[in-house]
Amino acid sequence: MGRNSGRKKSGFKSKGNKPTDLEHLKLKIAQFFDNNFGEDFAEKQLIKKLILRDAATKKLLSPALQELVDEGRISRNPRNHYSSASDPEFVIGEVDFVNARFAFVIPNNHEKKEDDIMVKEADLKSALDGDKVRVMILPKKGRGNRREGKVLEILERSRDEFVGRIEISPRFAFVVPDFKKMHHDIFVKKSDLAGAQHNQKVVVKLTDWSEGDKSPTGKIIHVLGKAGDHEVEIHSIMAEFGLPFDYPEEIEAEAETIPDTISEAEIKRRKDFRDIDTFTIDPADAKDFDDAISFRYLENGNMEIGVHIADVTHYVTPKTLMEKEAYDRATSVYLVDRTIPMLPERLSNGLCSLRPNEDKLTFSCVFEITDQAEVKDFWIGRTVIHSNRRFSYEEAQENMDSESGDYAKDLLKINSMAKLLRKERFKKGAINFETVEVKFQLNESGTPVGLIIKERKDVHKLIEEFMLLANKTVATYIFNKNKGKSTFIYRVHDYPDLEKLATFANFATKFGHEVKVTDEKKVSNSLNKLMEEIVGKPEQNILEQLAIRTMAKAKYTTEPKLHFGLAFDHYTHFTSPIRRYPDMMVHRLLQHYLDGGKPPETQAWEEKCLHSSEREKRAADAERASIKYKQVEYMKLAEDKDYAGIVTGVTEWGVYVEISETKCEGMVKVQDLKDDYYDFDDKNMRLIGAKNKRMITLGDKVQVRVTRTDIDRRTIDLEFASNDK
Repeated sequence: MGRNSGRKKSGFKSKGNKPTDLEHLKLKIAQFFDNNFGEDFAEKQLIKKLILRDAATKKLLSPALQELVDEGRISRNPRNHYSSASDPEFVIGEVDFVNARFAFVIPNNHEKKEDDIMVKEADLKSALDGDKVRVMILPKKGRGNRREGKVLEILERSRDEFVGRIEISPRFAFVVPDFKKMHHDIFVKKSDLAGAQHNQKVVVKLTDWSEGDKSPTGKIIHVLGKAGDHEVEIHSIMAEFGLPFDYPEEIEAEAETIPDTISEAEIKRRKDFRDIDTFTIDPADAKDFDDAISFRYLENGNMEIGVHIADVTHYVTPKTLMEKEAYDRATSVYLVDRTIPMLPERLSNGLCSLRPNEDKLTFSCVFEITDQAEVKDFWIGRTVIHSNRRFSYEEAQENMDSESGDYAKDLLKINSMAKLLRKERFKKGAINFETVEVKFQLNESGTPVGLIIKERKDVHKLIEEFMLLANKTVATYIFNKNKGKSTFIYRVHDYPDLEKLATFANFATKFGHEVKVTDEKKVSNSLNKLMEEIVGKPEQNILEQLAIRTMAKAKYTTEPKLHFGLAFDHYTHFTSPIRRYPDMMVHRLLQHYLDGGKPPETQAWEEKCLHSSEREKRAADAERASIKYKQVEYMKLAEDKDYAGIVTGVTEWGVYVEISETKCEGMVKVQDLKDDYYDFDDKNMRLIGAKNKRMITLGDKVQVRVTRTDIDRRTIDLEFASNDK
């Protein structure tokens, strides 16, 4: 039986034709037009739509319509068709499919969260998360400010391929998608299984979604393998985010045609730094070395420090296949067990990598700097270098700590300058986010067997500070050349949203910390004070992560705006062209201006910035998904044990808890709280027991244990130990 079975059908009996019948009909008509906002109907159509069956009620239709027109509640056009009184408003935006019941459409160029339009699942017209749609705004109902709408047209699908686990029954099959914002299983005919077996991970392509169908139809295009297998799950994540598995043969072939040797003519075109002491410092397992540091002592007592960056654009030229592929990828992606490089290995680990004891082509920013870290002069241009030493971070730090070994004295001097540069940045309002980074130890099969909390030491900060100095110097140099009118690629970071900051400040108070957010100029100092206070405390990771979330998202743009987080008026990305396409764009534009070129048209470069920002987000989402997968797998091995944790989120359906020892986040479902019935207090973000009046709120320290892990959905279910807090 249908959803409406057993209900009385609409229609009116004509006994007495009381005035209430007319009012009843008017109300019905008004509601009908509210639900069909933007559409018009003739009187005959309305009789059918309203299911008016008897003659007396049909006779009331014309006067009812006329009264509604006279009252301004509906309108009549010259063709005698009726519609809602106001002209509908149409908006184009992107779908954010929050849960199975509703989505939000985020309008293009929206400024505030209040601009978002809520659309019920029934009004989505089969639109999916990320789709670009045209929405009609519906008349406001009730007192709320939230606008509601209905999707009229899907302008562009964001994706038509999904990764999931296939469930096969005797007559048909369904794919249950991994993607949390895909709330529909995908129907697959037995003839379209492509050999997939029950419970395997697959990639399914949508082929049809007819109006009225509950689920879309698709066909299997790739069978990944057994669900839960490490390689299959990583490939699932790669497929989910549309990441490439390898390089096309023609691009590898193009890379092989590049000569290994550097011609004398090319060296003569560059400043030669090969006789100056130069070193690289990178992770122990790194193979692509983007940057090198050179140094020498000047007769005036100052020091010359060179920041040398791989000259990728010498090798990757416009209109080549490699250039097209690099632009499409836009960034390297770092998953838990592998790197998906932006450039083929021949370039990323070979020709462009600043390996020791080899001549290498570089783009450099060279500083004359005093002992007090004051930059007296700088030079920017193309160079050739020869690195004398390849340090791992651990080796360089050991030499600094022991004050012995290769370049120990020089590293200590450069480090003292880096500390002064860092101190000056914070004095000007830079924010000190020292986030906790967790790295998994994996065995040969990819199973996590341990966790390492990565520590940032002086040597990491030394390299970071000089990379920041080079990036800032390049951006400022180009801005000053033509008062910001020269087309260039900037990395910008806007002021944080004060409302988000206020919410964060309220959360921080639950741990006994104060954050002042009323004065925009003091926000940085207040946040830095907080970051110092929480070092080593259980709440450090969650407060750092939440603070970062309150910040505006950094992005690439041709607009020369500030970088709030770094407290720089102008900033760019110049230092990592092996792994970031925007750095390649910066190198090209920089050389263009050094050669005396005029500013190119901005629009094409702005479009490349937008593409790069989107690809950066995709990479970050994929990296987080791979970490979450390993967290779930790791916690699966650690069930039946109590853990200390902190409540990081409270919703009407559950309590999110971060386990302090592993930094993994799971959820205690409200339905699993058996000691009482809990009400959700959304204003204060807490649950309150109806009888025992217990409160579960943000920041609570709790004991939890793992009850269930779901690799497919990458979720961890928890329960409070002894079912209390």
